[in-house]
Amino acid sequence: MTIASSTSPLFEKAEPSAFLSDDDYRRFHDRAAGYDRENRFFIEDFEELRAKGYLRAALPAGHGGGGLGITALSREQRRLAYWAPATALAVNMHLYWTGPAAELTTTGVQDLDWLLKAVADGQVLAAGHGERGNDAGLDDSVTRATPQPDGSYVVSGRKTFTSLSPVWDRLGIHARDDSDPGRPRIVHLFVNRASAGVTTEKTWDALGVRATASDDTVLDNVHVPADQVVAVHEPGQPYPPYVAGIFQWYLPLVANVYFGIARRALDLAELTAQERDSLALKGQKHADKPAVQRQVAQGEILLDAAWSLLERATADLDAGADHGDWWTPRLFAVKEFTVTTARQVVDIAVQVVGASSVSRANELERLYRDVRTGSLHPPNTDLVLDVIGRTAVHRFS
Repeated sequence: MTIASSTSPLFEKAEPSAFLSDDDYRRFHDRAAGYDRENRFFIEDFEELRAKGYLRAALPAGHGGGGLGITALSREQRRLAYWAPATALAVNMHLYWTGPAAELTTTGVQDLDWLLKAVADGQVLAAGHGERGNDAGLDDSVTRATPQPDGSYVVSGRKTFTSLSPVWDRLGIHARDDSDPGRPRIVHLFVNRASAGVTTEKTWDALGVRATASDDTVLDNVHVPADQVVAVHEPGQPYPPYVAGIFQWYLPLVANVYFGIARRALDLAELTAQERDSLALKGQKHADKPAVQRQVAQGEILLDAAWSLLERATADLDAGADHGDWWTPRLFAVKEFTVTTARQVVDIAVQVVGASSVSRANELERLYRDVRTGSLHPPNTDLVLDVIGRTAVHRFS
């Protein structure tokens, strides 16, 4: 079953894409199943998105970009995810570097014009934060950064789940500098793919979002120039502006991707119920059964709640609302609630459609797998609950 365009009122509230047409979405959707089946990178989608300026969506107009804020870009991402989840998720790992770089440069907080120019020239960014054995996220690292006299670093380690691994030009990573034994530091910097010591190991053969091609990246004494260091902080200390900005863009963007998956799944379930004859209700459809209507209602309520939370959070970010120390916990909550809700909604969709939904010929089978990865993206559930709970119980002390 193919839906020409979403019939959901939650999608009608968002303006049409600034970059993509209905025909574009249909092409992406038609290719999604093949990418998944073959565990193949979405190269055709990627080249089309690049040609249409999608990778520059958050860049200022002066850099050839679309000037999109976080709300507009989030809507673009959830619409793309509706048609091609893995494509949207992988592109997300480029986009979330660009938004805060544009903001900080425009406001004069930090000069990242060199990075904006690189993206304007066609370079692709990717995220290299995943590490085996690191359960502290950006607050620590098993990758080592050794400082050099000229302010540059030599970096060694292995990064996992590097989305866009076939096409990235610069990999944003974090690593630990132990040169001062009493004062370790976390260094955030961009690695050039062409640098000596950078290799990709093809490790990606996963349950869902398979087209992201999130292979491992091995860094063996890779030299990183001083001008590609974007932030330094001590473990557990407040993040510098660019790192904090990355969180403020990454969390809503990734949450909107999983919202798009869930919206698609429930739309498919509702249309299937309308088309499926009911033997129990003579002359009526599956959609006429009270049990089915109840399930659909539960899914719609969940999605409406997630949509409202996403829209409010991004509107506050665009408006510069001051939530003080609650900003990070709030964005953690947005991500956690949305990805958990998305999984629940897809489960409801599968129940509405029934046994046919687990057939590889049914799109729902792929969406069921794709939505499972949401809670695995950092920060995971344990870290989210720890941060929110710790902040909440101490906020009045």
